[in-house]
Amino acid sequence: MLFLPAVLIFWLISNKLIADSWGFDSSVLATPIEVWDFMYAEVTGDTVAPANLYQTFGISLRRLGLGFVISMTVGTTLGIGMGLSKAVNAFFHDWVMALLAMPALAWALFLSLILGFGDKGPVWAVVLAGIPFVIVNVREGVRSTPRDLFDMSTAFGVSPLKRIRHVLLPSLFPFLFAAARYALSIGWKGLVIIELFGGQDGAGWTFKFWYDAHRLHGVIGYSMFFVIFALVLENVVLEPISRRVFKWRPSLNQPDIVEEDMDVVKYPALADESLSDRDTIIQEKN
Repeated sequence: MLFLPAVLIFWLISNKLIADSWGFDSSVLATPIEVWDFMYAEVTGDTVAPANLYQTFGISLRRLGLGFVISMTVGTTLGIGMGLSKAVNAFFHDWVMALLAMPALAWALFLSLILGFGDKGPVWAVVLAGIPFVIVNVREGVRSTPRDLFDMSTAFGVSPLKRIRHVLLPSLFPFLFAAARYALSIGWKGLVIIELFGGQDGAGWTFKFWYDAHRLHGVIGYSMFFVIFALVLENVVLEPISRRVFKWRPSLNQPDIVEEDMDVVKYPALADESLSDRDTIIQEKN
């Protein structure tokens, strides 16, 4: 509850210190009121940008959704293959490490030069930024699956497809959700960067529009929209799905399950006796 007031106080103090230390016109610094007015105008559709807030985010979300589906589908398939087969893992390992080492800015510049303006570059930026994290998480999830479950399913003659569906995939759900969060967060950053450097529409391009217009309140306001989008995606979409999928797991605030005292169940009269007295009484009864 104290986070927002603390941010506002820090913001005002920082503006004051910067203006006093550097000795320039403090009107270039954005105040919380200016940012709030800007965000309210954007939400209500009152903007001087070429596209309003909803059109801008609609374009970016379409690209993000398509790239996310591709990265999750291909990444999950490759991750399962790398986890189950040493040969597949050896072949793709260096490729995955290379993708992990490549910064999003490099993908943005490269794809902008190759694919130009449009949807292809941003979609591929989301795919290439998110897919290595999906592969690594799924591969480790496959390796963490208890070997006893595979041995038991093999002993009962379960087909490979059913083994993957009923044994492997349920144990992969936690890793898949972690992979989805990584793919969305890293993909979103890559998308904004390529729209900023090589786009002609979308959230990243509009962010750059306000930067080129030298409107600091617009830059901060769109940064806040990015944060709000991430919070809404996590709390409204991902978290409810996670609770529904993992509702079988006990929550952290539930008490631990304690094994029942079978002696008390068999002999209720022993409930008030000490452990040593219980052993003596049971031996006498037997």
